[in-house]
Amino acid sequence: MENIKVAVSGNPEMIPHYGSELAAGADLRADLTDPVFIEPGQRCIIPTGLRLAIPCAYEGQVRPRSGLAAKYGITVLNTPGTIDADYRGDVKVILINLGQESFTIKRGDRIAQLIIAPVLRADFILKEDLDETDRGHGGFGSTGRA
Repeated sequence: MENIKVAVSGNPEMIPHYGSELAAGADLRADLTDPVFIEPGQRCIIPTGLRLAIPCAYEGQVRPRSGLAAKYGITVLNTPGTIDADYRGDVKVILINLGQESFTIKRGDRIAQLIIAPVLRADFILKEDLDETDRGHGGFGSTGRA
């Protein structure tokens, strides 16, 4: 298990928390002074009040909460959002309302989940030609529906 240093701008209860023993994602909460109303089709940036020191060779992935998406159409717009190991600014979540009704976010609401994942960096090598594969240039559904 990795230790992640967390700085909190306000309430220590905003520290990410795993909802169950084997949960992959830790809950991120809204750190708001006033409620935010997200209208259908609207997006907004929600602060979490957190700054993280993610270890080298890891990243933070910000992902939607399945319950918010399934029940209300609230999801993370740039999912997964990436928090780089060298970023020390405030963690914020870009939410979008894909539902049919206005949705209210209040201070302390669980708005997303944070996954800490290893990062493999690559060296990119310029080549004139690439090895051929059976798939070739096919993309965007070229391998069939099922």
